[in-house]
Amino acid sequence: MEVLDEAIAGIVQQVEGDEVTILTDDGFPMRFMSHDLVKIEGDITVSNFEAAQVKKQKELPKKRTSPVLRPKERSAPKMEVDLHIHQLVKSSKGMSNYDMLNIQLETAKSQLDFAIRKRIQKVVFIHGVGEGVLKEELHYLFNRYENLKFYDADYQKYGLGATEVYIYQNA
Repeated sequence: MEVLDEAIAGIVQQVEGDEVTILTDDGFPMRFMSHDLVKIEGDITVSNFEAAQVKKQKELPKKRTSPVLRPKERSAPKMEVDLHIHQLVKSSKGMSNYDMLNIQLETAKSQLDFAIRKRIQKVVFIHGVGEGVLKEELHYLFNRYENLKFYDADYQKYGLGATEVYIYQNA
């Protein structure tokens, strides 16, 4: 007998209802439920012909398939900007909230200008949830641009802590 999902095998020593006691190959008696055991008879053999067939299947070259872009992946943002302060500076120790907010807004503005210059259509600004001050300041910043619209980013991916910006490209 062998035990399912474990590397234990042995000979049946006693059966009591659904409980079976087996004597392991190491000489230890162990109890298991009958539905956890598998009856094994003799050795399992594989002929040379079967082994050759398996080897041939493994040797076949695998076909390369090009990745298929799904609609969600096509519309995925090309650029993400994490505005959490610990991502922008080595240490925020000794900085006031005003200083941290200014660094975050300067980063957002420079990254947005970069995206416009490089003709990147979608940018996600990750601002976190917090008290909403940074989010409101970002919306004020985005409203100063004529060639973009912004909205909450994908909730499943970012929760409520990110804003996605769509930049209209001039032809």
